Amino acid sequence: MERPKKQPLHVILLLILAAEAVFILPFVLQRIFRTTFLESFSISQTELGSCFSAYGIVALASYLFGGPLADRFKPNLLMSVALILTALGGFYLATYPNLYNLHILYGFWGFTTIFLFWAAMIKATRIWGGSDKQGIAFGFLDGGRGLVAALFGSVGVIIFSLFITKEIELTSIEERRIAFKQVITYTSIAVMVIGFMIFFLLRFNDTSNIDIKKTSKLLTIENFRIVMKYKAVWLLMIIILCAYYGYKMTDLFSQYAEQVMNYNKIEAAKVGTYLLYMRPVIGVVIGLLADRTKASLWIVVGFFLMTVTSLIFYLGIIDDSTTLLFILSIGTMALGVYSARVLYFATLEEAKIPLAVTGTAVGFISIVGYTPDIFAGLVMGYFLDADKGAVGLQNAFGVMGVFTLIGLIASYLFYRHSNK
Repeated sequence: MERPKKQPLHVILLLILAAEAVFILPFVLQRIFRTTFLESFSISQTELGSCFSAYGIVALASYLFGGPLADRFKPNLLMSVALILTALGGFYLATYPNLYNLHILYGFWGFTTIFLFWAAMIKATRIWGGSDKQGIAFGFLDGGRGLVAALFGSVGVIIFSLFITKEIELTSIEERRIAFKQVITYTSIAVMVIGFMIFFLLRFNDTSNIDIKKTSKLLTIENFRIVMKYKAVWLLMIIILCAYYGYKMTDLFSQYAEQVMNYNKIEAAKVGTYLLYMRPVIGVVIGLLADRTKASLWIVVGFFLMTVTSLIFYLGIIDDSTTLLFILSIGTMALGVYSARVLYFATLEEAKIPLAVTGTAVGFISIVGYTPDIFAGLVMGYFLDADKGAVGLQNAFGVMGVFTLIGLIASYLFYRHSNK
């Protein structure tokens, strides 16, 4: 394979912007404004989880067929269409549809963000990184995504605050609904603008374009046979599944701050936003370290940190009298979650998977790896609805600990396999 020429900086900046913008409406707003979202739509934790399940079911098929699609069409076309369609869904979200239509909307987002977007974005990032900068490429991508999410979150909190004319505790649910509607609307406008930017500005150099065109001839079942021969592919499925479940659990940090640490709604939303600002720092630092050592080594470290902090939350050690421990624990867990998340696709180069079948490999791995989109929300919702407050949250973190322990074992096996 000819080594791709060095890509300009603006390409990775556009990828960073698009890679997080497409998920702001389906996921990030709920992470930052979780209790407000539940109140505004008059739904329970389990019902919100079922919306994520609708997303995950559609995403499951989308991963399979979207992967080969990314090996055939240019990323700017697929990604721009995905962003624009996702933004249109956001405008519909702002009308506060009922639960049935909310399920349909999340299924629609499963199509737009995964079938059209996901594998194209991963392949574009791998091309940008070349053969020797995969760690920093995916470090920039995920770290930059964290910064974009944090900025969206900060602006969302500001907009929400502007439409709250008195103390948050004194407002009615209807007043908070009106304020949150403005957050959704302005976010949708921003996502649509980014979609047009990607279409017109995301361009690779000639060598990369040739690579992309060559892959259009490879849209066959043979691609799946190629990637299934790699032991690393099967381990990556488990690693991503466990790491992604851990990432989904970060949705509960703002709720923990509100219900256990006794923060108000705006303070709790800020907790979720502040954590997002850690992602750029972690992404760049871990990416640099991975390029100097091995990406798989730092994934092992990430799972170890997640497992330890999950145990701390499960044991109920943290309450409103241990603020410093709360801050240190969520910071450490975020370090573990983001370390694993930054690097799991950077290992494609470490596993020697051919660039020409990157889209297919990503799609195949993601079929299992991202199944938490189907069940994580339901599992969390079950425990949170069964036991309100601290107990439900502790049990949810206990389940996370099981997943992260499995991920720790799988990542260690991957590390040993790559060394051989």
